[in-house]
Amino acid sequence: MGALTRGELAALDRQDPLGWVRERFVLPDGVVYLDGNSLGPISARMTERVAEVVRGEWGCDLIRSWNRHGWFRLPERVGARIAPLLGVDPDEVVAADSVSLNLFKLLAGLLRRRRDRHVVLAERSNFPTDLYIAEGLVEWLGAAGADGPELRLVDPDDFVGALAEAPAVATLTQVDFRTGRMRDFANVNAAARDAEVPVVWDLSHSAGAFRLDLREGGVEFAVGCGYKYLNGGPGAPGFLYVARERQDGIEPALAGWMGHRAPFRFEVGYRPAAGMRRFVTGTPPVLAMAALEEGLRSFEGVDLAALRPKGEGLGDAFIRLVDERLSGFGVEVVSPRNASERGSQVSVRCPGDGYGVMQALIAGGVIGDFREPDLLRFGFAPLYTRYADLWDAVEALRQILASGEHRRPAANPRAEVT
Repeated sequence: MGALTRGELAALDRQDPLGWVRERFVLPDGVVYLDGNSLGPISARMTERVAEVVRGEWGCDLIRSWNRHGWFRLPERVGARIAPLLGVDPDEVVAADSVSLNLFKLLAGLLRRRRDRHVVLAERSNFPTDLYIAEGLVEWLGAAGADGPELRLVDPDDFVGALAEAPAVATLTQVDFRTGRMRDFANVNAAARDAEVPVVWDLSHSAGAFRLDLREGGVEFAVGCGYKYLNGGPGAPGFLYVARERQDGIEPALAGWMGHRAPFRFEVGYRPAAGMRRFVTGTPPVLAMAALEEGLRSFEGVDLAALRPKGEGLGDAFIRLVDERLSGFGVEVVSPRNASERGSQVSVRCPGDGYGVMQALIAGGVIGDFREPDLLRFGFAPLYTRYADLWDAVEALRQILASGEHRRPAANPRAEVT
């Protein structure tokens, strides 16, 4: 087998069953965008839809829009659009708040159900906000007395074994944000069931990248974000999933009025709404919700079963190009080479100034991102990433490493967002 060529990759694009979906997005000319795992691009109708909400709904109908245009039910309506991507029913998902707040809601609610257990279990390498939320929660609850909960952090390889020690609740991310390593639902959840431990999964790097089947995998609780593969825009609301049979057994820790059984009765005491509505805390951000809903329309008519094969194919091709074209530069693939163990991203370790290399790439029109201490991270969104984009990205990286362009002072100053 000879070295992979750009022509071969372009041929794969012509055969791609998802190739037509790229037209639903607005991508700048001359840019190879491989950072949809951080922020998805705008869809073709996004500007028009948001303007429609501002000028038509808010501008003309004003407060009447809560009823006239269904603003009040946006959490359920948008959640129902997310549900097929998760392989669950529409009444098992709501869009609300952020990943952080939704994780807090579930961890706190599940902790309250098991007062005989005190440990919150998490992977040490989990996404930091998840750890910060868990840390803050146990410190807050612990301030009330000596018997408060504690946070236990373990290495990824020790997580399943630690479930046998019966923590009160556990949380982990399905796809590791640094390496793209993907957790197997069934393996973790089987161990959790044996120990009667609820697990809250973070699907931020999964949802929209490939079709999930949370039911088959035994997932009962999950959170995720709307601005990555769901293309909902910067700061888009997150989502929260609870299996139907578990919903009414959780008392919300953040008991806001929008989660009340009858919010417009304005009662003094809180009564949780039935089902997923109880997890809606405050007034939904209508403009952000409308943008997320529009981003989700990009999946309409798409064969969701085709997402995973394309994501795997893109990752495999990228790894092969790195091996073939960057072998002399000390670049190392740190993502799993087995596609079944990898999400829709590939990270490579870059010797020396990895941050400068990524900045030089971005300046040249290839957008990925950098993760400390030395990782270049590339995300592949099956809806719009092309196989030929991979060649262009790796070739740009090869030229930067060969020329030393990244060592120029302009490439090195650190920005606040990397």
